[in-house]
Amino acid sequence: MPPTLGAVAALPHIGLRPLTGGPLDAPVRWVAVSELEDPTPFLEGGELLLTTGMRVTAENAAPYVARLVARGVAGLGFGVGVSHPRTPPELVDAAREQGLTLLEVPRPVPFIAVGKAVSRMLAAEWYEDVTRAFQAQRELTRAALRGPGPLIATLARTLGGWALLLDADGTVRHAEPARARRRAAGLVPDLDRLRHARAAPAVSVASSGQDGHVVVQGVGGLGRTRPRAFLAVGTEAPLPHVAHTIVGAAVALLTLQSETPRAGRELRAALGALLLGLPPQGRAVPDPPLRVLVCAGGTAVLDALEADPAAGRCLAVPRPGGACAVIVPEALAEQVMVLAQAGGPVGASDPVGVDDLRRALRQAERALAAARRAGPSAALRHRDLPGQGLLGLLDPDVARGFAEALLAPLREADPALVPSLRAYLEANGQGEAAARALGVHRHTLRSRMRRAAELIGRDLDDPAVRAELWVALAVTADASRPPEDASP
Repeated sequence: MPPTLGAVAALPHIGLRPLTGGPLDAPVRWVAVSELEDPTPFLEGGELLLTTGMRVTAENAAPYVARLVARGVAGLGFGVGVSHPRTPPELVDAAREQGLTLLEVPRPVPFIAVGKAVSRMLAAEWYEDVTRAFQAQRELTRAALRGPGPLIATLARTLGGWALLLDADGTVRHAEPARARRRAAGLVPDLDRLRHARAAPAVSVASSGQDGHVVVQGVGGLGRTRPRAFLAVGTEAPLPHVAHTIVGAAVALLTLQSETPRAGRELRAALGALLLGLPPQGRAVPDPPLRVLVCAGGTAVLDALEADPAAGRCLAVPRPGGACAVIVPEALAEQVMVLAQAGGPVGASDPVGVDDLRRALRQAERALAAARRAGPSAALRHRDLPGQGLLGLLDPDVARGFAEALLAPLREADPALVPSLRAYLEANGQGEAAARALGVHRHTLRSRMRRAAELIGRDLDDPAVRAELWVALAVTADASRPPEDASP
């Protein structure tokens, strides 16, 4: 609330003296200075008007006061020692008779000092309102995390009144305090007005009566003609501007809560369609063509994605080993890859349709395996991997079955054998270079390769054997890092 006349008069460095003994609780919304006989065309009401009385005489004092009262000024400050040595008694009598608060401004006090003092008080009041609104929004947000019931309770407590959350049909869902439920019957006309308002749910309805002041506003219904629910709040006094801001924050939080189940329902429907072999539909499934990204960053990537507008058009799934897979529309693939690189290496599939997502996942895993070897924040696309023209000619399921069968003895015997074999093939059979890449002694690598050859029953010096093994490693895309083994 703005400062009152009493608060302004009480400022010791101003020293305004009340002359009429009238009420000093009128709010001062601004300070105006005028020497006109009729300043009211330039006033809005609520001002503390300051004058030295250059146009005030004994004859026009009463009409002058009458015009100010009709305009709704908060009070009149009369500066003495300029035009009048003291406040004219005719002005004092007229102000007292017509209920206008009259303050005398001492000669040493400049009018600008009064204006500055009121301006500082208004600024302090505005800052207090902003602080209150910010604190209330924080409390409402915390309460919203626990559900609409706690949010309604917090809102009622903050406003010092009551609050109701009603369903679209007017049924009370939450009430604070509980006795506020009885007010629902009186809200029926307001709910009907909101249901049929063209601008719903942005329209609110306010009313006043012997039971206080009530504001009703629609909740949810984004993109629809009718709200999903209604929020009603009531207080003894009219809601100030800051309170309307707080109610608006509550409506926004309730709207978000009302939309969340719908998004979850669409996602569950899409998942059910996939399990049943049906084509998924709705906003929960990105439009093809799609890419699958496999990101080493895992949780960090999921958090970053949720904070980005692209999250609404992507589907992210945690993967074993701390990674995550993201189904992303082709148009957003580059943007999401850059976002995910902050958490570690990223592998991207080729563009595919909804029916080819499994194949795309395998492609992205192969690309991630290569990206991990390339660097801590590398991003590689499947199409850019060496040999993809050849691998593209193979039946994916048949090739993967062959690869798993060929490499299974190595994985079962020793987890270090497959990474060692990969390094050996990448080094073109050069044991020294492969050992250096693995961080092991060359004798250790030689021993591992000898054992690998025995387990698969093949000669690693044969180019055909090496080609088969390279295809097997590329198809399975073993993403494990080479073990940090420095044993001799």
